[in-house]
Amino acid sequence: MQPIDLSLDRTLFIFGNQTLSLGHVLLAAGLFFGIVLLVFISGLRRAGRRAEEADARMMALIAAQTEMKGRIATLADVFGTRQSELNQSINQRIDGMTHRIGTSITEQTKATHENLRRLQERLAVIDTAQSNIQSLAKDMAGLQSILSNKQTRGAFGQSRMETIIADGLPMGAYAFQTTLSNGSRPDCTIRMPNDQPVLVIDAKFPLEGWNAIRAAADPEKAKLASQQFRRDMEVHIRDIAGKYLIPGETQETAFLFVPSESIFAEIHEHFEAIVQRAHRARIVIVSPSLLMLSIQVIQAILRDARMREQAHLIQGEVVRLMEDLTRLDERVRKLHGHFLTTQKDVDDILISSDKLKRRGSRIEALDLAAAGPEPAKETKPFDNRLGQLKLRVVDED
Repeated sequence: MQPIDLSLDRTLFIFGNQTLSLGHVLLAAGLFFGIVLLVFISGLRRAGRRAEEADARMMALIAAQTEMKGRIATLADVFGTRQSELNQSINQRIDGMTHRIGTSITEQTKATHENLRRLQERLAVIDTAQSNIQSLAKDMAGLQSILSNKQTRGAFGQSRMETIIADGLPMGAYAFQTTLSNGSRPDCTIRMPNDQPVLVIDAKFPLEGWNAIRAAADPEKAKLASQQFRRDMEVHIRDIAGKYLIPGETQETAFLFVPSESIFAEIHEHFEAIVQRAHRARIVIVSPSLLMLSIQVIQAILRDARMREQAHLIQGEVVRLMEDLTRLDERVRKLHGHFLTTQKDVDDILISSDKLKRRGSRIEALDLAAAGPEPAKETKPFDNRLGQLKLRVVDED
């Protein structure tokens, strides 16, 4: 076995022009291990510093954590206090809001009940009005059926005229369906004052021609119906003037009653010739309102006539009243004279009583032990005046 050459000059490797010996390798290895050792030591130092820094950071982190825990505890206490205050405030607000909501709901309930009550009242009024409208519709249907018949229509006009007259005049001032001297029977006669002739009212208005005008479908039929209505009115005016205007028995003017204000207005607007003809025949066409006004005027005339009839009685009562006043004045004057006399006597008595009081005061002021008794003064005048006053009072009674 050959020995190993361990000399440092031994060539181990050849790289190009460079020859690496064992010394070179060992030197390189020592440098390498030195460098590694230095790197390791520096790494350990850095690791130690890092560990120290980590410990310091850990301690700082622990301190920060402890401080954070304290702060968190403090915040928890603050949050707990704030939360309790907030809960209390919220509860108070909720209670207040609940109270306000309850009050508002109560008031709203009362208002709702009141509105419902008013609504029920209005509905009741509406039901009543609807019932009245239905009743009125039935009455209108009945009125239409009445006006379709001539006899019932005449009875309707007669009834309305009688109602107006009966409401405006006293009993005995009018009469219905009386017979005149020529045998005719007017619908109503009104007695005038001072034995004047009666006033005649006719209520038989020719309504057929007027209904025909209203029912005309074209202008030609309306024209024919208007002509027929004009002829009917002229005939009726002539009949009233011939039957009811009797000299010495009735007034020179008679009333033709029209049972509708609208018909009255239409006649004066579209049939002026009929109105003029009635005026020439001394026939006055009156509506319900004009008849009512005329009845009021007649009532005033009758009242004035009754007052004039009673004027002499009133005058006699006034004369007797003046006689009674004269006697009362004389008696009052006598009584006044008696009172004056009595007052004078009373004044004299008061004067005497004052004198007596003054004398009594002087007597009380005297010293009775030192002086003798003073003779009493005579008081006969006072007694005489009192007796005269008693006698005068007895005489007056």
